[in-house]
Amino acid sequence: MTTIGFIGAGQIGATLAKLAVAHGYDVIVSNSRGPETLTDLVAELGDRARAGTAAEAAAHGDLVVVTIPVKAVPSVPVAELAGKLVIDTNNYYSQRDGQIAVLDDGSTTVSGYLQQHLPTSSVVKAFNNINYLDLGALGVPAGSPDRLALPVAGDDPDARQAVVALIDELGFDAVDAGPLSESWRFEKDHPAYGLKSDVAAVTRALAEA
Repeated sequence: MTTIGFIGAGQIGATLAKLAVAHGYDVIVSNSRGPETLTDLVAELGDRARAGTAAEAAAHGDLVVVTIPVKAVPSVPVAELAGKLVIDTNNYYSQRDGQIAVLDDGSTTVSGYLQQHLPTSSVVKAFNNINYLDLGALGVPAGSPDRLALPVAGDDPDARQAVVALIDELGFDAVDAGPLSESWRFEKDHPAYGLKSDVAAVTRALAEA
């Protein structure tokens, strides 16, 4: 059975962990404050979940979700994530993260910043543009009318397709936005950010950015 590691256990991380457990995955959750602070979340998640350090989540996850403030990207384990698929849900808020020059000047995207930190991993951007309450409540089976669509970007086509499949499993359609250099199209302050709509509308929003 696939194990998903979580580096970060905030609203999006905890919600994704709940969805993963509900779909039969094992999960390892971590945060910056230590495994002992995750007792309540693990109890809520049940027997398929355990808490660990970020390094343990990275090492033991078959795929790993990084869902943290962008200012914490330099603390993400590198060696433990070598060769792995890493899903990046991060959004940059300078009032929280401070000023990060390469993001302020547009020389890279939020996920490109993580990919630079993880040169031997395959980073895929996903789940950053949906509210955690909607993520937890609005997933429906494939083919359902009005199914919400989520954009995905990554430089490795196989990794990107693996995340598309995971998104479908969790109850959403996916729109392939291309490489990480295009992931700005669904970062904050662009039309696809926070958009709750179908494939056609999300596709249009990406093009309008």
